[in-house]
Amino acid sequence: MSYVAGALGWAIVGIGRHADRFMAPAIKGASGARLVAVYSRDQGRAGAFAQRHGAPYSYTSLEELLANPEVQAVCIASPNALHAPQTIAAARAGKHVLCEKPMATTVEDARAMVQACAAGGVKLGVGFHLRHHPAHIEAQRLIASGVLGEITLAWAQWCPTFGIPAPRLGLRIWWDDLALAGGGVVVGWGGHVLDLLRFLLRQEVVEVAAFTDASEQHPLERQATILLRFGGGVQGLVATSLKAPAGRNDVAVHGTLGSLFSLGAETAHFRRELALVREAVANRTEYLQGDMYQAEVESFCQAVLTDSEPSASGLDGLRVVEITQAIMDSHRQRRAVRLASP
Repeated sequence: MSYVAGALGWAIVGIGRHADRFMAPAIKGASGARLVAVYSRDQGRAGAFAQRHGAPYSYTSLEELLANPEVQAVCIASPNALHAPQTIAAARAGKHVLCEKPMATTVEDARAMVQACAAGGVKLGVGFHLRHHPAHIEAQRLIASGVLGEITLAWAQWCPTFGIPAPRLGLRIWWDDLALAGGGVVVGWGGHVLDLLRFLLRQEVVEVAAFTDASEQHPLERQATILLRFGGGVQGLVATSLKAPAGRNDVAVHGTLGSLFSLGAETAHFRRELALVREAVANRTEYLQGDMYQAEVESFCQAVLTDSEPSASGLDGLRVVEITQAIMDSHRQRRAVRLASP
């Protein structure tokens, strides 16, 4: 399916808090996009969500939603284990897909999603919203320009400010189910910073060594420290925790000629600062407003319009699932784990 004149018609599958707070407003506010339909297992919730966000159609049948010719792209924000079957169904119906992270709970499912979208001739993007912040875009440009010299070390941290959440109830209980969620803090927040370092460095992770607090009694990890080796020789560190609610969520990239810091970088909000330190001279740029999710939707619409790959493609999503699996293997096996070549 190609982009049509006017605006790309979007549907949202999975109308939980993330879709309500971020994705529906982003689609409504994005240039070249319009919210057409929503899907939920409960018609009352679907109808209320559609009315709240101005979508003309609401469904309890995914098949009926995908049969609607006004739907051209689907934002999948359902429980993680449902991403693969819903993405594959959308691809077979000729719909482009922007899937929330984690793209899938297994490497096999992620590969099947990439294959299905390729076979269906549709775009597959993954919701790594941090790629769409201008501080990170500028940081990537500076790193590629060589201003930092040879990149040697990179680290990133994301510790959600709310700390360990209370047991989830109602429709959010699936986040406490390993089979549905696929993991704890590593998939919930760590995946974002793993992808961000890949984005900034333009290098792939080739080896990981990880510690988490997952156990038989508590299989969903609440804290993880991950050592990374990148294909270009950079060494990295990612830390993510629900046990450090006052943690500084920053990114740092160090090179032989200087360092770059994205301060307060990991968040759903836009405010942050980019600092470049080189030869004892510090340059700082502060970013105060904007919407990364809206930028993500607009970027995806442009990928459809220009027949190009989304900023975070299905292959990017697959790679992060592979890294996540290696992290879990490293924790269980108590050793470093090498990744297969992409």
